[in-house]
Amino acid sequence: MNWYTSILEMIDLRSFSNLWFWIALAVVWSSASHWVLGVPFDMIQRARNDGGQATADFIDITRVNVNRLLYIGRVSGLWTIGFTCFALTALVILGFWYDVEFAQALFLLGFPLSLVGLINLSTARLIEGEGYEAERLAKRLTRARLYTQFIGMVSIFVTALWGMYQNLSLGVLG
Repeated sequence: MNWYTSILEMIDLRSFSNLWFWIALAVVWSSASHWVLGVPFDMIQRARNDGGQATADFIDITRVNVNRLLYIGRVSGLWTIGFTCFALTALVILGFWYDVEFAQALFLLGFPLSLVGLINLSTARLIEGEGYEAERLAKRLTRARLYTQFIGMVSIFVTALWGMYQNLSLGVLG
């Protein structure tokens, strides 16, 4: 086996039989569930446990991220939704109509993340309406994290099932 074959195997676009795809899937969902609205979950826990400056920092970073997300949503929300729908539709057509495995993998990663984006936007709007009281804020962000984790679990399960189906039906493993 020469170096050219090794490199091509490492960047192979058959996603479901590639270890890099599964590592990326784990990293994406781990990051998505740790960073709720751009606030690290350990900061929420520290604000609940320690109080004082940790709570003030938690409220400040949440306020900044909520304002940022809502500003982006108000200024370019329709364009973002349009582009996201276009990209997801293109991935569905390429992946499931034309049987491009890389597009299938990107769709199975991107569609659930778009749902998480909608949850984050909805949570930001709720927080803006409720105000920035620390305990209510922590509960709201914890609930958003729980929803994100649920979507992530379902996404990983569906992706694993689809990946096993693809690998077994194409005979990649045998």
